[in-house]
Amino acid sequence: MKFLYFDPGLGAMIVQAVVAAAAGVILFSKNAMHKIKSFLGLVKEEGQNDSIDIEEDDDQS
Repeated sequence: MKFLYFDPGLGAMIVQAVVAAAAGVILFSKNAMHKIKSFLGLVKEEGQNDSIDIEEDDDQS
């Protein structure tokens, strides 16, 4: 099979397909790793040690 002509539209389509495939792989692997980590119990629970709020007592007289 011989390609005689690549127009700019075809080049843009190829670039778009490559970028979309890379984004899909990244998002899929991120979701899969989160599911694996949560199954193994390696995911940090929400609300643990991620708050920077300081609780102050108003009874300081």
